[in-house]
Amino acid sequence: MKSLIIYSSKSGNTRKLAEAVSDFLPGEKVVKPAKDDPDQSGYDLVVIAFWLQGGKPDPDSSKVLEKASGKLFLVATHGAAADSEHAAKAMAVARELAGGAEVVGTFNCQGEVNPEFLKKAAAKEPQPPWVKDAANAVGHPNSDDIAGLKKALEQAIS
Repeated sequence: MKSLIIYSSKSGNTRKLAEAVSDFLPGEKVVKPAKDDPDQSGYDLVVIAFWLQGGKPDPDSSKVLEKASGKLFLVATHGAAADSEHAAKAMAVARELAGGAEVVGTFNCQGEVNPEFLKKAAAKEPQPPWVKDAANAVGHPNSDDIAGLKKALEQAIS
């Protein structure tokens, strides 16, 4: 199997998950940053890992998602709880952006938010919906998150 792992990471959370994907997937793997807009053709599986900005994939990842085709696995990191409505809506946006691809699996993961950014977000009126969950994001992604990601990948590729 030949896989392309594309990621965008502002704080290191998403990069950590992209590296875990690379360590887990069998066969040939190529890891590229989303900002490089890598060619997605010729791969059996493309994994796009992104962080959320304004309730949707970050701008570099959004551009990559719009060009997606073939089999696709999506990974999102965010301050919101992994099972929150905010995370679900953002993943739905990612699926919509990747309309030309066959999404074979997804994984939402809480990620620790930079304290300075969190302070600014908490001062906004109204507060972004993920702020209430951000305290629980400290220390994530952790080993349990990576185990969950590997399980989701295994289900998607088997």
